[in-house]
This record gives sequence, structure tokens and C-alpha cells, in this order.
Amino acid sequence: MRTDLTFIEGGVTAAKGFRAAGAYSGIGRKPEKPDMALIAAELPCAAAAVYTKNKVKAAHIAVMKRFLADGRAQAVVVNSGNANTCNADGEEVAENACALAAGVLGVRKEDVLPAATGVIGVPLPIEPFQKTLPVLAEQLSETGSSAAAKAIMTTDTEPKELAVRFQAGGKTCTLGGIAKGSGMIHINMGTMLCFMTTDMAISSEMLGKALREEVPGSFNQISVDGDTSTNDTLLILADGLAGNPEITGPGADYDAFADALHALCVAFAKKIAADGEGATKLIEAHVTGAPTLETARLVSKSIICSSLFKAAVYGADANWGRILCAIGYTPADFSCQNVDIAMSSPVGEIQVCRSSAGVPFDEDLAAAILKEDHVIVEVALHDGTEEAWAWGCDLTHEYVTINGSYRS
Repeated sequence: MRTDLTFIEGGVTAAKGFRAAGAYSGIGRKPEKPDMALIAAELPCAAAAVYTKNKVKAAHIAVMKRFLADGRAQAVVVNSGNANTCNADGEEVAENACALAAGVLGVRKEDVLPAATGVIGVPLPIEPFQKTLPVLAEQLSETGSSAAAKAIMTTDTEPKELAVRFQAGGKTCTLGGIAKGSGMIHINMGTMLCFMTTDMAISSEMLGKALREEVPGSFNQISVDGDTSTNDTLLILADGLAGNPEITGPGADYDAFADALHALCVAFAKKIAADGEGATKLIEAHVTGAPTLETARLVSKSIICSSLFKAAVYGADANWGRILCAIGYTPADFSCQNVDIAMSSPVGEIQVCRSSAGVPFDEDLAAAILKEDHVIVEVALHDGTEEAWAWGCDLTHEYVTINGSYRS
């Protein structure tokens, strides 16, 4: 991480010029948890987004794409509890929600972007937006990130908000955000939503470039259950209030922003993986010595996607053969003849495989390592120079319990 990059408090409102709020609207089933969030900027912003590659997409994605055609936005309205997916009137509802938000904020409808998360295939009424958006507009605050982060949660066990501060163009810049994701996570850009804001001056074209370059090595490298959601959306707004010369092309300032974005995305990726439905442990796979970067990414993700290995980690069983098996069925061209595997956690590290064969190891130490809440798998392929990381979680009985009664 860059020496001038520091994690700070504040989440999606850490950057200058942004406010947020969260409240209960009645869409969700729990009145004690807010289910609608509003994020607003003082000024129109440069904006960019990336979305799920699922062929079935939430209604908000079509609307967001249309409204972002000019690369500008000023607010986001998000609901949880209902994905607004596979609904005949889904786009109409999303547009109407934006119009209502625009009315209470005094901005153009096309400058408000919609998003949703929750149950698929259930009609989303407009009445909760009519009732709640005026309340949210009144509650907008520079300290409202936490309320907004709670409002977008579904089965998440904790809100996810992060921010970083860095230097660019001789100015101090801030990038922050909120995210949600716990189940239906196998991102290909689960249900994952992430909204980021920055006070850096940067064009929408360069924002889009940064997102497209960043996502393959961070958010696309996480998996909870192998299900790619219909709603995945990563959106970023930039209002320019940091006062740096606007970034319109490659250079040192763009690199500084890209580094900050990478730090934030990786931190969010780890939070989402660790908070997988029913999860008790974060699994991090680090693959080195791959012939290509794509191969390194595929192998590392294959490991954290293996249901057999995820179950073994849950049971603290050092069944390393499941790792080698997952490596072996990775759809990429590389050699499996000289693979080394080690596992580690805060209590120690142990090698379990050398040159694609087992080695004697202390089973008690291995079990102790796997009982920790953060387990790292180190894999050396010895077939090149590229490396990559992927993040997942253990597979528990609770995952089945949660998803066996998700609608009720």
C-alpha cells in the first residue's frame, strides 16, 4: 500500500460534499432495521459503474445505464428487502423512485440513480418511496454513512463502510464507500452492491477505466456460494471538491487514484467474503508462480470456490487434497507437477504439500490453524511469475438454514 494512503472513518460521506441517510420504509420485514438509503452530493458529479454479467438483470441496472449515458449523477436511492428483478413494471418503479428523490432534492430525475437488493420476483410498490424519501432528504447528513450502510443490508451480519485518504495533484483526496453482500456472491462484473464517492476531480471516462481495470483483481475474486447475482452493481461518484487538476488521462495522479481504489476494493472484498451467509471464517487463497495473471486468478478462485475445501475449513480438517483437486480442475493451461501448498493463520503456518505430493505434518497444529477466523492458503505453482489472490469463506450448516427459508 502507498505510504501516503491511510484508512479513515466516514464511509460514503468521508469525501467532501457528500451526505447520506437511512430509514425504514416498510419494504423490509424488520422495522428495527432501515431498508432505504439516500446518498446525495452537493454538486453534479462525474460517475461510472460496472454491473453483473448475469443475463437476468435487476430493473435498476437498465435505468442506471440510461441515466449514466452522460457520465453524470448527483444522488443514489437504494432499497433492500426487494431486488426489483423479474417484475413487469420494474423499470417504471425504479424511474418513479428516482423522480421522487429528484423532487425532494431539487435535482434532475436523470441525475438520480436507483439500486435495489433482496428477494427476486416480488413486485416492488412505489408507496414506500413516496412516504420515506422526504424523510430521508431531511435526515441527510455528513455523518449518515452508517445509517445508509445498515439500510442496504439483507442477510449481512454487519454494515460495511470504509474510506481512504491519499495525495494527488498536490491535494489531499478522499475515497469512501458502503457495500453490502453476504449470500448469492460469485461476482462477475452476489447480491453485491457498492457505492463509492470521492472528492477527487476526475472525468467519468477515467472513473470507468479505473473500475474496469480494478474489478477483475478484487471484487471478481470473491465467492461465497458460486451464485452470480442479478443485481451486482459498483458505482462511483466524483465531485472534484478536493481541488486537484482534473484527471483526464493516464499519469501519476491517475495511478494514485487507482491505488486508492484498489486498497478500498480489496478491503471491501475481504469484508464481504468474511460475512458470507453462515460463515465463521475468511479464506484467502494466494497463488504464485503462475504462467499468466489470468491463470493465477482462476486457480486462486477455484480454491475458494471448492465446496469440499470450504466444508473442510469449517470442520478444521486439513484435507489438503481438496485444494490440489480444485487446482487441477481449474480451466486454464498450466502444470500441476510441482505444486507446493501451505496453510497459515495467526497461530502459525504449516506446509502440507510439496512438489504435488503430501509431506508429514502436525495434525494438531494444522487443526489449530484452521480453527482461526482468517485462514490463508499459499500455493506455489512453479510454472511462471504471476500471482493473484481470491477471498471466500467456510461452508457451514447455517448457510443451508439461511437459504432454506430466505423468503420467510
